[in-house]
Amino acid sequence: MASKFYKKILIATDGSEYTNNSIDYGLELAKNTGAKVHVIYVIDTAAFASIPMDAAWESMYSLLKQEGDEATKQVADKADAEGLEVERNTVEGHPAEEIIKYAEKNSISLIVLGTLGKSGLDRFLLGSVAEKVVRTSKIPVLVVRGKK
Repeated sequence: MASKFYKKILIATDGSEYTNNSIDYGLELAKNTGAKVHVIYVIDTAAFASIPMDAAWESMYSLLKQEGDEATKQVADKADAEGLEVERNTVEGHPAEEIIKYAEKNSISLIVLGTLGKSGLDRFLLGSVAEKVVRTSKIPVLVVRGKK
């Protein structure tokens, strides 16, 4: 059944177990509405702000890029198994900003994301990615609590 509301659904992942529940919700919604799935992983370049650009930085970046590629592949494999059309993307920048920028650029109908892995002091200092997306996105957002 094709939906007039959901043509493209963006699922954001950070590769953590906290996003598994939101991935399942996003894929189920796409399956029920006939929407195309876009999946995004954002390499948080703010984490590199204080690291000199040298071999250590490149090594860390390479690891995060690999983690992003694996995280988006896992979602894409699940989407493929459900017969859904899917597009994978690993980008870099500030996660909330990049998620919103991607969604606007690609005419996304709904952003789906979980309560991602950061908590405690990290969340207090940086703010929650989900919270920032909800607060600043012009596109509807579905936030799904992760299972513990």
